[in-house]
Amino acid sequence: MNASERPIIIKKVKKVSGGGHHGGAWKVAYADFVTAMMAFFLLMWLINTTDPEQKKGIAAYFAPSNVSDSTSGSGGLLGGTALGADGAMSAGSRELMEQQAPEAPLDAPDEAGPSANLAAASEAQLREEIATREAAEFASAAESLRQAMQRMPELAELSKQLIIDQTPEGLRIQLVDQEGRSMFEQNSARPNARAQVLLRAVAGVVNRLPNRISISGHTSAVAGSGRASTPSDWPLSANRADASRQILQTAGIDADRVYSVAGKAGSDPLYPDDPSLPGNRRIAIVLLREAPVLPMDTSL
Repeated sequence: MNASERPIIIKKVKKVSGGGHHGGAWKVAYADFVTAMMAFFLLMWLINTTDPEQKKGIAAYFAPSNVSDSTSGSGGLLGGTALGADGAMSAGSRELMEQQAPEAPLDAPDEAGPSANLAAASEAQLREEIATREAAEFASAAESLRQAMQRMPELAELSKQLIIDQTPEGLRIQLVDQEGRSMFEQNSARPNARAQVLLRAVAGVVNRLPNRISISGHTSAVAGSGRASTPSDWPLSANRADASRQILQTAGIDADRVYSVAGKAGSDPLYPDDPSLPGNRRIAIVLLREAPVLPMDTSL
């Protein structure tokens, strides 16, 4: 075969885009890696070179709801301060905080003032709470005594000789004489059967409360004498009060609860307009209001 008869072969070479080293995508990935590492080491450096105050500032800056109230000119992340201790503005944030916190005036009130006011308010609230609770207990005791007299036939007829009220001293229970119905025989200090029944009923109610009691005896004035009491009325009223105390203790009242026993003769009449009325002859039993136990004042 001569040269003119040889076949002509055309070779086409297909060029692959990107070369034989998988293109340049690895360079992008490497660059992202290096950037991330640089950011990581920069963060570590920032953490090690900032003090707690600056860390708080950085955290506050990235808080979504935070609005910076800094008066610095930069308004940036560090508020115009440098990270290094030897920077030109290294103490900027600390000095700024010191300037924003004014010194207390010389005539400023003592810190103990609010505490003292709080203590006084607490003491007043304590007294008010105790007074309210005590009044409720007294009202309950009075109602219990009235109900006891209604339930017992031997006491029902004596209900008019019993007066129950609250005074500044406490709950006062008075056993009073009526015309023809005396608690004591004339010029005698011994309570009769009627008075003993009433005193035992009173003791049953008084025993429900822890309050101390005071007992006082009273006499009436002699009609037409013009005097509230005679010299013999003082020992008579005192002896009647003491005889009532003995019956109350026999009915179960502890002797330690008796605060006072007194004879007042006719010096404190129940009916001042007519001191000679039989109702002025009476025995008064008072459940005393107890002062609250308050903490000792250690400021002295």
